[in-house]
Amino acid sequence: MPLKTLLLNPPSFENFDGGAGSRWPATREIESYWYPVWLAYPAGMIEGSRLLDAPSHHVSAEETINIARDYEFLVLFTSTPGFPGDIRLTAKIKEVNPKIKIAFVGPHVSVLPERSLKENRHIDFIVRKEFDWAVYEYAHGKPLNEILGASYLKDGAVVHNPDRPDLQDLDNMPHVTEVYKRDLDVTRYNVPFLLYPYVSLYTTRGCPAQCTFCLWPQTLSGHPWRKRSTDDVAAEMAKAKQLWPDVKEFFFDDDTFNIQKARTVELCAKLKPLGLTWSCTSRVTTDFETLKAMKEAGCRLLIVGYESGDPQILKNIKKGATIERARQFTKDCHKLGLVIHGDFIIGLPGETRETIESTIKFAKELDVETIQVSVAHAYPGTELYDYAMKNGFMVADSKMVDDGGHQLAQIQYPGLPADYLLEAVHRFYDEYYFRPKAVIRILRKAAFNSGERKRLYKEAKSFLKVRSMRNKWVKDKRAQNDAVTAAEPAKA
Repeated sequence: MPLKTLLLNPPSFENFDGGAGSRWPATREIESYWYPVWLAYPAGMIEGSRLLDAPSHHVSAEETINIARDYEFLVLFTSTPGFPGDIRLTAKIKEVNPKIKIAFVGPHVSVLPERSLKENRHIDFIVRKEFDWAVYEYAHGKPLNEILGASYLKDGAVVHNPDRPDLQDLDNMPHVTEVYKRDLDVTRYNVPFLLYPYVSLYTTRGCPAQCTFCLWPQTLSGHPWRKRSTDDVAAEMAKAKQLWPDVKEFFFDDDTFNIQKARTVELCAKLKPLGLTWSCTSRVTTDFETLKAMKEAGCRLLIVGYESGDPQILKNIKKGATIERARQFTKDCHKLGLVIHGDFIIGLPGETRETIESTIKFAKELDVETIQVSVAHAYPGTELYDYAMKNGFMVADSKMVDDGGHQLAQIQYPGLPADYLLEAVHRFYDEYYFRPKAVIRILRKAAFNSGERKRLYKEAKSFLKVRSMRNKWVKDKRAQNDAVTAAEPAKA
């Protein structure tokens, strides 16, 4: 038997959507949880293991420590904002279970293995990038010095084993939906723009796009695009439909689900007979014919990264898309009846007060059903991080998140202070959602569905609470800046 293994998405800030399934680790304006897909793969490979998703199931640190008493091996998926808390958690786990072996995985430790190992003496080893087979091998007794991709301390020095090649045979991996059924409660997962309850999974790994800000392709999954066979995906979906007859929607959370037209059309032909409602990520480069095949196969919604309404910013971040293409893509989706959730980012390289206004105007012109607006975050290991550090654009006292795990403005440019960027996020939401067209759309949605009314009310309360907290941060930041400015003449 392998080591008794606990795969953990750790408890952190209240309502924190941590690293094991989230590309943008933070506490959301509206409570949201993505599935811990990365941890589910080895959980399905190691006999007798358990996948514990503490944030979504509201398992406290104390409960997690108590659960860990009974395990021999802990695999913890950490994140940059959550890492300090994860250090404290593992210290407590080692206190009650000194013999347990602990491995940290995820983008943060993949990029900063030396620092991570030296900051947390309770980590026995780290696995860089994809970790499925590394933790499987360790659980089955393979010596640490023979495990590809592992980093660890030996006699006070950091040892890096050779890199593990990218995983190629995805069809040979477990179906994560079976692990969900075994270990998770699907009613604990909510994303505002997806139907509830929903289930998400991957059909591919990696992303060939070169977006400078995107976390996972640059730190965890890599750029090489690897795909499951369409037969394997269809087989998992047929089984998933049987496992959860009450699930309203399945979500394909690939970085680039429909980047290859032939594969997408082939998969849609095999999904269509299943009669599923599903959604996915999409790039604006997807053509009308592909979108039509998706719609006919049951696709309801697309998450689309528009990012900015400024052509130069799109070039700066290597988005590989144009404003004109985004417009045509959006028209095509609306013509087909596909719903769009649009993602926008404030504070990317080249941002000015004028480009922010252009992006808000562009978003209103597109008029997609729902949007998410984020401040640009420079995660270690990304091109954006290197750019911000090299040019001195990181805020001096930069914190990625506040004490509740909510995003803070971490980058500022000349003439564009951090507090202005954060305030612009709220103004973006206000100008977008308080338009008559958007208000009518929301009211119509609520009028015909009592369940949606309750959900919208809860989400509105949550959003306004976070908005108030961030407004306080903006005021405090400006007060600090004013105090510094007032003191400067006195020093002179």
